[in-house]
Amino acid sequence: MREALIIQNISRHISLNEAECNYFLSLLEFKSLKRKGFLIQPGELCRYEHFITKGCLRTYTIDENGFEHILMFAIEDWWTGDLYSFLTQTPASLFIDALEDTELLVISKHNLEKLYVEIPKFERFFRIILQNAFVAQQQRINQNLSFSAEQRYLHFIDKFPTLEQRIPQRQIAAYLGITPEFLSMIRRKLARK
Repeated sequence: MREALIIQNISRHISLNEAECNYFLSLLEFKSLKRKGFLIQPGELCRYEHFITKGCLRTYTIDENGFEHILMFAIEDWWTGDLYSFLTQTPASLFIDALEDTELLVISKHNLEKLYVEIPKFERFFRIILQNAFVAQQQRINQNLSFSAEQRYLHFIDKFPTLEQRIPQRQIAAYLGITPEFLSMIRRKLARK
């Protein structure tokens, strides 16, 4: 099942024959995290690209006052990691932890480089993934700068229709850059409409 999900994900952008699928799958490792377990913490090296087959992760920073700032959530069928640390092999600056018990398929930087040599079309796949991530990050920054809190919340529930039921309200509020109390006010206002 895990392998089928990652092959389906890849097949959206490139076509693989059976031998290419088998080679790719041979380079992956399985990893599981319990709820609240860390995938990466600041100071560690991000040695893998991670594909989520089950569960939910959050990527965040903590400011000098101890406030969490959630940059993203990642659920099944998503790739995640500290990309800067992975690409530069320098210490991570982000926390990534599990909001639910999570299962992942991971590929090391070394194996990814081997994959690019053996099956060059994977460079195209990961370029598309990186482009999509960059566009999503730009959109998120723009929304944080120009959308009201209510607009950010509406966009969140539109983008992640099932996530609101899976994670605590305080996590959603931290993602939106507001307090849980203000999020409750927004929800009450929308429920009255």
